[in-house]
Amino acid sequence: MMTYRLQEDNLLPIVSKFGRKIDKGVVILKGDLAAGKTTLVKAVVKFLGVEDSVTSPTFSLQQVYGDKIFHYDLYNHGLDHFISLGMLEELEKEGIHLIEWGDDALIELLDDAEIPTTVIEIEKVSDDEREYRVEYAHA
Repeated sequence: MMTYRLQEDNLLPIVSKFGRKIDKGVVILKGDLAAGKTTLVKAVVKFLGVEDSVTSPTFSLQQVYGDKIFHYDLYNHGLDHFISLGMLEELEKEGIHLIEWGDDALIELLDDAEIPTTVIEIEKVSDDEREYRVEYAHA
């Protein structure tokens, strides 16, 4: 596990570190409300050179940026709803899949399916500083 403590407006170090290792698969983003999950997705999208506007897919469940960056939010829907909609098949598409509010049950499903998975836990240290713990669960 790698740990970074960064100002929220300077996410380039963490994104460039894990961005070089992750060009496909799933990234599970964990953290409390307002921890900075969507902010991290914005930084990833920018790092990958996509100019799309990033918004939280809390109500739509999925957003797509460019043609290979997929962003999901399970907060309002949960894993069972995600599965019932056939969204697990979406995770097989080529590209990077960033999932906010993924849990251990999802990580286990991805591991069983041998889908490369990275888990990033975000902890709000102060109003403008976050701690990011990056773990490559299955690669």
